[in-house]
Amino acid sequence: MGNPVIVCKNLTRRFGSFTAVDHVSFEVQGGSIFGFLGPNGSGKSTVIRMLCGILAPTEGSASIDGIDVVDQNARLKGRIGYMSQKFSLYDELTVHENLLFYGKLYGLKGEKLRARHQELIKLTHLEPYLNRRAALLSGGWRQRLAMACALVHEPTVLFLDEPTAGIDPVARRELWDLLFEFSSMGMTLFVTTHYMDEAERCTHVGYIYMSKLVVCGMPDELKNLPEVNPPGTRRVDVTCEHVTTALQQMRHLPGVLSATVFGQSMHLLLDPSINDQLILDKLRSGGISHADIHNIGPSLEDVFVALTDKHAQETGAVA
Repeated sequence: MGNPVIVCKNLTRRFGSFTAVDHVSFEVQGGSIFGFLGPNGSGKSTVIRMLCGILAPTEGSASIDGIDVVDQNARLKGRIGYMSQKFSLYDELTVHENLLFYGKLYGLKGEKLRARHQELIKLTHLEPYLNRRAALLSGGWRQRLAMACALVHEPTVLFLDEPTAGIDPVARRELWDLLFEFSSMGMTLFVTTHYMDEAERCTHVGYIYMSKLVVCGMPDELKNLPEVNPPGTRRVDVTCEHVTTALQQMRHLPGVLSATVFGQSMHLLLDPSINDQLILDKLRSGGISHADIHNIGPSLEDVFVALTDKHAQETGAVA
């Protein structure tokens, strides 16, 4: 990884008496994939709008590639690309026409426009669909087209706001393969997502809750935080039939500190008084005759749930 490309220092934005972003500070290294997570209304979009120079911060500062997002706003536009969750290109134009249109918007023409056009087609594998209207593309290919148009001016930083929302799992994986390719080429990616498996793929993740940045770091570092792993506790995965019924039983067993369903199993955080036999006995008393139990480490979802609960307790908010 290179030097910090995105630097935020006490970034704050107020709308009247409402504070949307409250003294947020973090850095994003060059060539990394930074995942920005948080509930709806937590301040993610406001941070992006400030970083893109669309919205001026009330307090604090931010820079991209050493360019101040407020004082050097004009220079900033050539360094960043933005891809929104909602498809915002022209449905009535073909893939080819959309690429040409956006290239010309950014001042490309002649041989330079043709060369960039070909580079983007090769990079995003759009060639089979060049003459298809954007309205007729599937969700995954529409997102590829949006990404190509966001990259037409060769930005060094690409902002992606929930880029895989609403597309199928195969298209989602293919889109992430593209992001990894961009990262390997030195591009810095700033991605918002609600998918925990996508957060696991990021180099670093930041979690914002109720306008404050709760935590920021590498996924493996966050999983080892003491708030996530209270001393003396352990996490287990319990796979059994009727998992939702089993969940209610576990939540009424003293010593079970938290219990959450993960697919066909449960993740439990246990204090030292709870051994595997006590879990099995409790399940049998509720009519569940068999369960497989094994120790696990915390997931990123466990991290964010634990930190949200801690933050809510400290601030008196409802998590």
